[in-house]
Amino acid sequence: MAIEVTDSNFDELVMNSDKPVLLDFWAEWCGPCRMVTPIVAELADEYKDKAVVAKMDVDSNPETSVKFGIRNIPTILFFKNGEVVDKQVGAVPKTILASKLDAIL
Repeated sequence: MAIEVTDSNFDELVMNSDKPVLLDFWAEWCGPCRMVTPIVAELADEYKDKAVVAKMDVDSNPETSVKFGIRNIPTILFFKNGEVVDKQVGAVPKTILASKLDAIL
């Protein structure tokens, strides 16, 4: 299961993580987001010892969404050492997200 990130715990769970982070920006009403949700959950299980796989609801957490210029969802940002190192906008197959995550491990 993916970790739920909020504006208040973002720095602790993402910016200060000693592991690479995949962060899915999503919303309940977003159809493509619902397509990505099970993929993110699978990646969370598969990478649980190697990376942090997390989700952030953009409606409940506008501060972080604005900070990173999230305009379309789903948007997935990949962080390493507190920096955005890759980005994926829109629903894509699991293999794409896994390869992007593998590249930063």
